Amino acid sequence: MNKLIGIISNIQTEGQLSLVSINVGSHLINSIVLETPASASYLIIGGEVKVLFKETEVIIAKGAIENISLQNKLFGKIINVESAALLSRITIDIGIEKIASIITTNAVKQLNLNVNDEIVAMVKTNEITLAV
Repeated sequence: MNKLIGIISNIQTEGQLSLVSINVGSHLINSIVLETPASASYLIIGGEVKVLFKETEVIIAKGAIENISLQNKLFGKIINVESAALLSRITIDIGIEKIASIITTNAVKQLNLNVNDEIVAMVKTNEITLAV
């Protein structure tokens, strides 16, 4: 599980859903949560939260990324690649922290992913969990 610490910078609420924006260093991460500031005391602008997401939910892109709906983009550099027959674990330095992605070894080969490559790690908004 990837875990980052961030500060809530914005909250938009509709019904029982909130779109929460979190500053994690220079990165902006968005999360959809099934709570509102009225139902969850931790949802407060300026509040510190843990940003959690599974390694299997991290999408890797190499090169230019245009016209994509994924908003959570973490720019970084690959610092380790551990490959097995089917799956590979990629460790990425995003400046303030390190995160991991588990993708197929075929994808690693197709993208020609190597240590020191500059990449973009992306996570869908609904795959981000917040905790205190």
